[in-house]
Amino acid sequence: MKKLFLIIGAPGSGKTTDAQLIAAKHDNITHYSTGDMFRAEVASGSERGKIIDTYISVGNIVPIDIAIETILGAIKKASTDVVIIDGYPRSFEQMSELDKYLKNETEVELVNVIEVVVSQEVACDRVLGRARGADDNVEVFNNRMKIYTEPLAEIQEFYKRKNLLKRIDGERTIDEIVDEIDNFIQSKI
Repeated sequence: MKKLFLIIGAPGSGKTTDAQLIAAKHDNITHYSTGDMFRAEVASGSERGKIIDTYISVGNIVPIDIAIETILGAIKKASTDVVIIDGYPRSFEQMSELDKYLKNETEVELVNVIEVVVSQEVACDRVLGRARGADDNVEVFNNRMKIYTEPLAEIQEFYKRKNLLKRIDGERTIDEIVDEIDNFIQSKI
Protein backbone atom coordinates (compact mmCIF):
# COMPACT_ATOMS: atom_id res chain seq x y z
CA MET A 1 0.00 0.00 0.00
CA LYS A 2 1.40 3.39 -1.03
CA LYS A 3 1.25 6.04 1.69
CA LEU A 4 0.39 9.44 0.24
CA PHE A 5 1.14 12.78 1.86
CA LEU A 6 -0.14 15.98 0.27
CA ILE A 7 1.60 19.28 1.01
CA ILE A 8 -0.42 22.42 0.34
CA GLY A 9 0.51 26.06 0.76
CA ALA A 10 0.38 29.43 -0.91
CA PRO A 11 2.60 30.17 -3.90
CA GLY A 12 6.00 30.87 -2.33
CA SER A 13 5.25 28.96 0.90
CA GLY A 14 8.24 26.71 0.30
CA LYS A 15 6.21 23.50 -0.03
CA THR A 16 8.16 22.21 -3.04
CA THR A 17 11.57 22.90 -1.48
CA ASP A 18 10.46 21.31 1.81
CA ALA A 19 9.22 18.17 0.04
CA GLN A 20 12.38 17.91 -2.11
CA LEU A 21 14.63 18.12 0.95
CA ILE A 22 12.63 15.50 2.84
CA ALA A 23 12.61 13.08 -0.10
CA ALA A 24 16.38 13.58 -0.57
CA LYS A 25 16.96 12.42 3.02
CA HIS A 26 15.10 9.12 2.59
CA ASP A 27 15.37 6.26 0.09
CA ASN A 28 11.77 5.25 0.75
CA ILE A 29 10.14 8.59 -0.17
CA THR A 30 9.32 9.88 -3.66
CA HIS A 31 8.41 13.54 -4.17
CA TYR A 32 6.34 14.98 -6.98
CA SER A 33 5.40 18.62 -7.44
CA THR A 34 2.29 19.19 -9.49
CA GLY A 35 3.87 22.42 -10.72
CA ASP A 36 7.03 20.60 -11.85
CA MET A 37 4.96 17.84 -13.46
CA PHE A 38 2.95 20.43 -15.37
CA ARG A 39 6.04 22.46 -16.37
CA ALA A 40 7.75 19.27 -17.61
CA GLU A 41 4.69 18.43 -19.69
CA VAL A 42 4.69 21.96 -21.17
CA ALA A 43 8.44 21.69 -21.92
CA SER A 44 7.88 18.36 -23.71
CA GLY A 45 5.86 20.16 -26.38
CA SER A 46 3.04 17.58 -26.17
CA GLU A 47 -0.56 18.45 -26.94
CA ARG A 48 -1.38 18.02 -23.24
CA GLY A 49 1.53 20.35 -22.44
CA LYS A 50 0.14 23.02 -24.77
CA ILE A 51 -3.24 22.79 -23.03
CA ILE A 52 -1.61 22.96 -19.58
CA ASP A 53 0.41 26.02 -20.66
CA THR A 54 -2.73 27.98 -21.52
CA TYR A 55 -3.73 27.65 -17.85
CA ILE A 56 -0.48 27.98 -15.91
CA SER A 57 0.91 30.87 -17.97
CA VAL A 58 -1.82 33.09 -16.50
CA GLY A 59 -1.87 31.48 -13.04
CA ASN A 60 -5.08 29.48 -13.49
CA ILE A 61 -5.80 25.95 -12.30
CA VAL A 62 -5.18 23.08 -14.73
CA PRO A 63 -8.43 21.23 -15.55
CA ILE A 64 -9.24 18.52 -13.04
CA ASP A 65 -9.12 15.57 -15.43
CA ILE A 66 -5.61 16.47 -16.60
CA ALA A 67 -4.41 17.07 -13.03
CA ILE A 68 -5.88 13.78 -11.72
CA GLU A 69 -4.43 11.78 -14.65
CA THR A 70 -1.00 13.30 -14.01
CA ILE A 71 -1.09 12.74 -10.24
CA LEU A 72 -2.51 9.22 -10.31
CA GLY A 73 -0.01 8.18 -12.93
CA ALA A 74 2.83 9.53 -10.77
CA ILE A 75 1.66 7.73 -7.62
CA LYS A 76 1.33 4.41 -9.41
CA LYS A 77 4.77 4.73 -11.06
CA ALA A 78 6.54 5.70 -7.83
CA SER A 79 9.33 3.30 -6.93
CA THR A 80 8.76 3.87 -3.20
CA ASP A 81 5.94 3.13 -0.77
CA VAL A 82 5.78 6.73 0.48
CA VAL A 83 4.83 9.52 -1.94
CA ILE A 84 4.74 13.24 -1.21
CA ILE A 85 2.87 15.43 -3.68
CA ASP A 86 2.95 19.17 -3.22
CA GLY A 87 0.61 21.73 -4.70
CA TYR A 88 -2.51 19.55 -4.70
CA PRO A 89 -5.43 19.89 -4.16
CA ARG A 90 -5.95 23.50 -5.16
CA SER A 91 -9.73 23.54 -5.39
CA PHE A 92 -12.71 21.97 -3.67
CA GLU A 93 -13.45 20.04 -6.88
CA GLN A 94 -9.89 18.64 -7.07
CA MET A 95 -10.13 17.57 -3.44
CA SER A 96 -13.54 15.93 -3.97
CA GLU A 97 -12.39 14.06 -7.08
CA LEU A 98 -9.25 12.82 -5.34
CA ASP A 99 -11.29 11.75 -2.32
CA LYS A 100 -13.73 9.83 -4.57
CA TYR A 101 -10.82 8.08 -6.27
CA LEU A 102 -9.12 7.18 -2.99
CA LYS A 103 -12.33 5.68 -1.54
CA ASN A 104 -12.18 2.97 -4.21
CA GLU A 105 -8.41 2.64 -4.26
CA THR A 106 -6.80 -0.34 -2.54
CA GLU A 107 -3.21 0.56 -3.41
CA VAL A 108 -3.03 4.15 -2.11
CA GLU A 109 -3.83 5.55 1.34
CA LEU A 110 -3.95 9.30 2.01
CA VAL A 111 -2.11 9.52 5.32
CA ASN A 112 -2.10 13.29 5.83
CA VAL A 113 -2.43 16.72 4.28
CA ILE A 114 0.26 19.11 5.50
CA GLU A 115 -0.39 22.83 5.10
CA VAL A 116 2.68 25.09 5.09
CA VAL A 117 1.29 28.38 6.41
CA VAL A 118 2.78 31.75 5.38
CA SER A 119 1.38 35.28 5.16
CA GLN A 120 0.54 36.77 1.78
CA GLU A 121 3.38 39.30 2.22
CA VAL A 122 6.00 36.60 2.81
CA ALA A 123 4.66 34.53 -0.09
CA CYS A 124 4.79 37.51 -2.47
CA ASP A 125 8.33 38.48 -1.41
CA ARG A 126 9.51 34.92 -1.99
CA VAL A 127 7.84 34.49 -5.39
CA LEU A 128 9.00 37.81 -6.77
CA GLY A 129 12.45 37.27 -5.27
CA ARG A 130 12.93 33.95 -7.06
CA ALA A 131 11.44 35.09 -10.43
CA ARG A 132 11.82 31.72 -12.16
CA GLY A 133 9.81 32.54 -15.22
CA ALA A 134 7.11 34.51 -16.95
CA ASP A 135 4.55 33.30 -14.40
CA ASP A 136 6.40 35.07 -11.55
CA ASN A 137 5.11 38.67 -11.57
CA VAL A 138 2.81 40.62 -9.25
CA GLU A 139 -0.33 40.32 -11.38
CA VAL A 140 0.06 36.55 -11.87
CA PHE A 141 1.06 36.13 -8.20
CA ASN A 142 -2.08 37.96 -7.03
CA ASN A 143 -4.22 35.75 -9.29
CA ARG A 144 -2.49 32.58 -8.03
CA MET A 145 -2.93 33.74 -4.40
CA LYS A 146 -6.63 34.47 -4.95
CA ILE A 147 -7.12 31.05 -6.56
CA TYR A 148 -5.27 29.44 -3.62
CA THR A 149 -7.12 31.26 -0.82
CA GLU A 150 -10.71 31.13 -2.18
CA PRO A 151 -11.28 27.39 -1.55
CA LEU A 152 -8.79 27.09 1.35
CA ALA A 153 -11.30 27.22 4.23
CA GLU A 154 -13.38 24.44 2.64
CA ILE A 155 -10.30 22.30 2.01
CA GLN A 156 -9.05 22.83 5.57
CA GLU A 157 -12.47 21.97 7.03
CA PHE A 158 -12.83 18.84 4.89
CA TYR A 159 -9.46 17.41 5.96
CA LYS A 160 -9.93 18.55 9.60
CA ARG A 161 -13.17 16.56 9.76
CA LYS A 162 -11.24 13.50 8.53
CA ASN A 163 -8.49 14.22 11.08
CA LEU A 164 -5.97 14.48 8.22
CA LEU A 165 -4.86 18.14 8.36
CA LYS A 166 -1.52 19.15 9.91
CA ARG A 167 -0.60 22.87 9.80
CA ILE A 168 3.08 23.89 9.89
CA ASP A 169 4.48 27.41 10.39
CA GLY A 170 6.25 28.15 7.10
CA GLU A 171 7.87 31.41 8.23
CA ARG A 172 10.82 29.86 10.07
CA THR A 173 14.15 28.62 8.75
CA ILE A 174 14.08 25.93 6.08
CA ASP A 175 15.81 23.52 8.49
CA GLU A 176 13.17 24.04 11.19
CA ILE A 177 10.29 23.59 8.74
CA VAL A 178 11.81 20.54 7.03
CA ASP A 179 12.64 18.91 10.38
CA GLU A 180 9.08 19.37 11.65
CA ILE A 181 7.48 18.02 8.45
CA ASP A 182 9.99 15.17 8.23
CA ASN A 183 9.48 14.13 11.86
CA PHE A 184 5.73 14.25 11.35
CA ILE A 185 5.88 12.09 8.20
CA GLN A 186 8.23 9.60 9.89
CA SER A 187 5.79 9.32 12.81
CA LYS A 188 3.03 8.35 10.36
CA ILE A 189 4.89 5.69 8.37
